[in-house]
Amino acid sequence: MNSSQYPLHKWLPQASSLVYGCMGLGGTWDHTPVGEVDISRAEAAVEAALAIGITLFDHADIYTLGKAESAFGALLARRGSLRQQILIQSKCAIRFEDGAGPKRYDLSAQHVEASVEGSLKRLGIDGLDLLLLHRPDPLVELEELAEVLARMKSAGKYLHLGVSNMHAGQIAWLAQALNQPLVANQIEFSLGHLDLLEAGTCFNDLQARKNPAAMAWAGTLEHCVQHGIQLQSWGALARGRFSGDNPRHAADAPARAMVSDMAERYGVSREGLVLAWLMRHPACIQPVIGTSDPRRILACGDAATISLRREDWFSLYEAARGQPLP
Repeated sequence: MNSSQYPLHKWLPQASSLVYGCMGLGGTWDHTPVGEVDISRAEAAVEAALAIGITLFDHADIYTLGKAESAFGALLARRGSLRQQILIQSKCAIRFEDGAGPKRYDLSAQHVEASVEGSLKRLGIDGLDLLLLHRPDPLVELEELAEVLARMKSAGKYLHLGVSNMHAGQIAWLAQALNQPLVANQIEFSLGHLDLLEAGTCFNDLQARKNPAAMAWAGTLEHCVQHGIQLQSWGALARGRFSGDNPRHAADAPARAMVSDMAERYGVSREGLVLAWLMRHPACIQPVIGTSDPRRILACGDAATISLRREDWFSLYEAARGQPLP
């Protein structure tokens, strides 16, 4: 597949077809300060990502409670030329339980502005290449959100705007209030999480009634393609369910065996095969690789070297879903 087909290339031509997800960087999910070990591990992961051509690195203000961005920022400070070689995106909106309240989503102007400023400070940069709104906030005031986003963009805090975990209706509702395009939607999508596909293939069948949650995503994939919104898939490796060495679910056994056999036939790693399944879709999906293991990161590079036959793509789809299509 020609990488120039990716919708994001209209805005960020240097974006890679794979994205490195930095959620695993920074050490433990607590307030222990970032140490040299954390920075070294981040460097090893980034080096592996660069080695397979990745230029886009995905963050969020909450990853390891901010330490993922801090470790990455320390690496940027250590390697002065690295910032010029890569693109950085980060996300805001999720707030964990604290003294003020429970876990919540917050797209208020005050929180969005404070969150982005915090990310920039931890990363040690002046602006993000891409800012994603991490989750839909049911209490969002659209006019207020649009105003603060416009002000921050004018101030150079970010170049482009996207969303995460939003369906077609939410995206359209948000878009009509903004004075800038939404260029990306990051959503969970993998062989282990098929809702985005199931909403289309099963909408008019009894199977849909057995998976009503998937139907909430009806039209989302098509909406993003129609409007030039880059689809990014978090959890793209399905947490190793089909490519890892430790099986987690007995029901995955047929798909795991098929992934292994098919990877051998195509001459690629199991990780590469799993990602190639996503990338075979004509929506030009960008898988987000979440592992911090350099060996597995390097294995993911195989994904861009093959294009699955239609029959192989459907065979994997059927094996992962556990039953034939309607």
